[in-house]
Amino acid sequence: MGSPERLGLTAAVMALVCALQGHQVFARTMMTIMQNPSGAGVNSRAPAAGQDPGDDRLFKDIYQEFYDTYRLGPTDEIAIRVTGQPDYTLERVKVSPTGIVYHPLLGDLEVAGMTVPRLIERLTKDLSEYLINPKVSVALLEANSAKIGVLGDVARPGILVMSRPMNVLEAILASGGFAETGNKSGVTVLRQTRDGRAQTLKVNVKRILEGKAQPEENIKLKAGDLVLIHGNAKKKLNSVMSLAGFGSFLSFISMGGSLGRR
Repeated sequence: MGSPERLGLTAAVMALVCALQGHQVFARTMMTIMQNPSGAGVNSRAPAAGQDPGDDRLFKDIYQEFYDTYRLGPTDEIAIRVTGQPDYTLERVKVSPTGIVYHPLLGDLEVAGMTVPRLIERLTKDLSEYLINPKVSVALLEANSAKIGVLGDVARPGILVMSRPMNVLEAILASGGFAETGNKSGVTVLRQTRDGRAQTLKVNVKRILEGKAQPEENIKLKAGDLVLIHGNAKKKLNSVMSLAGFGSFLSFISMGGSLGRR
């Protein structure tokens, strides 16, 4: 493995440690990796003091796209707020296993499969039968569907919801495919195992596209995986991994965290 590639992989591992603080087994594993001579020479900048993890434009755009297109499902948690109507406001409600939430005025509402903007439209219409010009907002508090992240030199970096089994190539294609600078031979998958340890998997997508790879080389992804597409010039991916929001991004896809939307 070349020196620039080692730098990128080590920087990713360091960010993953930060994102998963408190997982002691994971942290010990990372320390072992960092003490390995093959990971020497890390040169990753730390976020500026007081910098908001959400300040990075890249991650703001990714979250916005996810928020606008995410389809609600069982165990997701949302807030339904009606301005000036506290009796009809729900600060936190969980979608039932059958895809329903209960509203005190409207009764059972089937929300599974709906996006947040679509749900706002429906609630505004339904509440208009009882209230004058209702002002409705909906916040996605917890998105608990299985998620993976795709970052680096692809057309549309972001978050994918695994509504079906997905492999590395499918995740890249769902993200718009490789950018011109994307290195098809050196894709990395970062994964946290059940015992909290870090696992890094290398995938040569070029071999897969050429039909030279064995089926198992096109790794089946698991919830919380992060697919990193390195650039031919490694600087771009290294700069992404050094952003203040990178750790929060990893936490979100691996732990089903909150989007922080209100």
